[in-house]
Amino acid sequence: MIPSILDTDLYKFTTSYAYIKLFPNAMGTFSFADRDGTAYTEDFLQGLQDTIRQLGQVALTPAELEYMTAHCRFLPRVYWEWLSSFRFDPAQITVRLDECARLHIEVTDYLYKATLYEVPLLAIVSEIRNETSGRTADLDEVTRRLARKVDLSNANGLSFSEFGTRRRFSFGVQDKVVAYLKEHARHCTGTSNCHLAMKYDLKTMGTHPHEWFMFHGAQFGYKHANYMALENWVNVYDGDLGTALADTYTSDAFLSNLSRKQAKLFDGVRCDSGNEFDFTDRLIARYREFGIDPTTKTIIFSNALDFDKALQIQQYCAGRIRCAFGIGTNLTNDTGFSPLNIVMKLTRCKMNPNQEWRECVKLSDDLGKHLGSADEVQACLYDLQIEK
Repeated sequence: MIPSILDTDLYKFTTSYAYIKLFPNAMGTFSFADRDGTAYTEDFLQGLQDTIRQLGQVALTPAELEYMTAHCRFLPRVYWEWLSSFRFDPAQITVRLDECARLHIEVTDYLYKATLYEVPLLAIVSEIRNETSGRTADLDEVTRRLARKVDLSNANGLSFSEFGTRRRFSFGVQDKVVAYLKEHARHCTGTSNCHLAMKYDLKTMGTHPHEWFMFHGAQFGYKHANYMALENWVNVYDGDLGTALADTYTSDAFLSNLSRKQAKLFDGVRCDSGNEFDFTDRLIARYREFGIDPTTKTIIFSNALDFDKALQIQQYCAGRIRCAFGIGTNLTNDTGFSPLNIVMKLTRCKMNPNQEWRECVKLSDDLGKHLGSADEVQACLYDLQIEK
């Protein structure tokens, strides 16, 4: 199910390296959450445990090391040489079903290693759930649905990247989708999946995740989290990977704390929750406050999009600000079956092994998507003076 250690999103590697460079002793726990409260079976659990044991055999190959060194100029060769020695450790992964058949998964390790577990584990959960539920994807039907989306993109100059690894139906379906995009989609800018980028000679896409901001919030305080997370990202990448994630502690907090220097330095912003049209208006207004021409900046929209909605957003942005789209589940899990609504987030962290654990939270612009204990979420809302 995971054919390569590169079968993951690019930003897992960029974030891993950022931890190594700035916070090499930091530790963290990633915890699984199923937002729909799905009941899982014992057959599923057995399949998951078997696959996790196999995950420990996945390793970076010499050919992959050379490819990533040549195609990711912002990550030094020494990182890929370290990764060639890395192995997933099944002993670091705890898996169980509770009395209500809800799934619990946790991984605890140094953050530069722990972050690498998230995407493969989510992809495995999704694929095994489909297998044990007797679901089979009709690849001809997948292609027919995909063709309509690609035709819409081609006809309207709709630029998008494939972001669908974590909630894909299966590796086989994602592989089929990316192969089709390579051949037919004139405005597909790349894929977040490094393995498939290498296989199909596509550009790898991605910057940083919510966890980077959540770590900073836990360690340095919620009021300073966005600013410090962006400053530290620049300290590592010196202007590369310049799309800032806006919604870890709500986009209102992000925009109010955004500095003129950061607004000028970062190429744009990723919108991953909330009302995309409202966010567009507020971001454009903020750029104008700074005296920045919004048409020189880009919004990457990535919140559970389909192509019809993406086209509406593109039309709304036209002539006002550049836009592009990261489309995931609608590409890699549009099979006629309901996809799982699953995430795996950083839930606690500490700066070094001797420090006490600190809880991590995430606030969302979408109702019901706050992550963290009720008390810590409330404390975060209070610190940021958010009433919701």
